[in-house]
Amino acid sequence: MADIAHPAGGSVHGTETSRRDFLTLTAAALGGIGAASAIWPFLDSMNPAKDTLALSSTEVDLAPVQKGQRLTVVWRGKPVFIDHRPDEEIKKAQEVDVSSLRDPQPDSERVKKPEWLVVVGVCTHLGCIPLGQKATDDRGQFGGWFCPCHGSMYDTSGRIRQGPAPQNLAVPPYEFTSDTTIKIG
Repeated sequence: MADIAHPAGGSVHGTETSRRDFLTLTAAALGGIGAASAIWPFLDSMNPAKDTLALSSTEVDLAPVQKGQRLTVVWRGKPVFIDHRPDEEIKKAQEVDVSSLRDPQPDSERVKKPEWLVVVGVCTHLGCIPLGQKATDDRGQFGGWFCPCHGSMYDTSGRIRQGPAPQNLAVPPYEFTSDTTIKIG
């Protein structure tokens, strides 16, 4: 079939083809935009919730914590023990023969400032919460924390010293943002 001459120039079939191509591309682009608009809320729902993101880090003001006091804060749904250690606790933790420990780790690797110990307060045996945060709690024979469920005892550096726990209390990622403030996470 031959092209028919169009009064404005060109051919009728050539104009219809380019118009059809334009309409097809436009419809496809609008369909793609519509599909992306419909899918976006679903994809956005896979992001962590704002309350979850808020729990990813915790800032703690240490100014009111006196030497010898212990503080418990929550980070990612877990208790974090913060111990403002007196000089005698620091000395005891530093004098321990590391080679005698089940999970050998010197005190200097567990703290950023010797007077502040920050550990996740979850027993590494079965996930219990050890005693030792209150002055009246049983802290075991090593003066740190005692898990009454199975008898694990931790020293003043949070290192396992006796009982079935396989590892020391974990040290969470934290940093001092000022002399009296830390950011955990």
